[in-house]
Amino acid sequence: MVTVPTERCQPRHLSLVKMTESVRKFMLSQLWIANHASVTWRHCTFAGQNPALRIAAGTYRWQFSPSQNKRPFIGENAMGNVSHLVTRTAAFQSSVEQGLAEATSGKDRQFVTALARGLDILRAFHAGEGMLGNQEIAHRTGLPKPTVARLTHTLTELGYLNYIRRFRKYELGASVLALGYAAISSMDVRRASRAPLEQLAHALNASTALGGRDRHSMIYLEACRGPSVVAITHDVGTRVPMASTAIGRAYLFSLPDVDRNKQIDAIRRRWRDDWAKVKTGLERSFKELADHGFCVTWGEWLPELCGVGAPLRNSDGTAAYAINASAPIYQISRDRLEADWGPRLVKIARDIRTGMAAQPSVTPAPAAVRPATNGNGNGHRPPISAMARR
Repeated sequence: MVTVPTERCQPRHLSLVKMTESVRKFMLSQLWIANHASVTWRHCTFAGQNPALRIAAGTYRWQFSPSQNKRPFIGENAMGNVSHLVTRTAAFQSSVEQGLAEATSGKDRQFVTALARGLDILRAFHAGEGMLGNQEIAHRTGLPKPTVARLTHTLTELGYLNYIRRFRKYELGASVLALGYAAISSMDVRRASRAPLEQLAHALNASTALGGRDRHSMIYLEACRGPSVVAITHDVGTRVPMASTAIGRAYLFSLPDVDRNKQIDAIRRRWRDDWAKVKTGLERSFKELADHGFCVTWGEWLPELCGVGAPLRNSDGTAAYAINASAPIYQISRDRLEADWGPRLVKIARDIRTGMAAQPSVTPAPAAVRPATNGNGNGHRPPISAMARR
């Protein structure tokens, strides 16, 4: 039986440098302070599912110089003020949670924050939504607007964004398309998956897909639909939750223990209000995957949708993916999902892996679409060990 770790908070005495910096930047952005800001954290005890919002005890001393006739923010035991700030801005909450996570888990010294922020800006653009201004990007990413302005300017100079002067907004540029084409055209797993997934979609009159990880979600790398499927319109590039979908749980199952635990930690923080329910679903799906090679979800992501998922690794076992088949709940019974669709999906995963092993090496992408600046299978795996509780 696979167990999913639950959160266990314990008293810590930490120098929360990242969190302090988040507070300072936020206060500066609100014009509370001008030249000097210092925060002293002592004997902090974190409790509850969201440490950033549930600081049970602690003494804080804030020293800010007033600016432009703004009231200084000064307080002793200023828990109420911290709560007020958190509720006022989602961006601040996000920064605080990131700071806490880094402070308690140890920051990766190889991680380049500036690069991550630039990629976050590109991720803020969604299909079918059109242009975004700096203010909208700042809201979506949780980054300060001045930082966003510098990064959007840089990305525009490199061709990854286009600036529409008339609207003072940005749209994705051609260089993003070049990156996407280079990535998707070089994937052996996508080429090997297309025909089997299309055949399965027509045989089941369902939607089928190949997915890979996109941070803490799954992104469709290939998608096929049966002849009369109209209720499900997912396509290549669609993102779905990792925690509540069959394709996401199958992917999680295929990971090494260390990588799986890292993903589950992130899922727990993101789904903190519904963690008990999500944890139960993960444990059930992991047991199904260990016993049968596939898992079933029934209305757990979208109430009207059900599906099966199976893990898939490429031919040399170095990259993890997952495949699924899904349909509206009214179209199929759960018994058929378990007795028919699941075993078929497991067989498809084996066929795809065999197909990848037989494929020739990848042909490089044409030079015309390579990025340039503009000058301006579920193979056999050992049983999952019980995950360490935190």
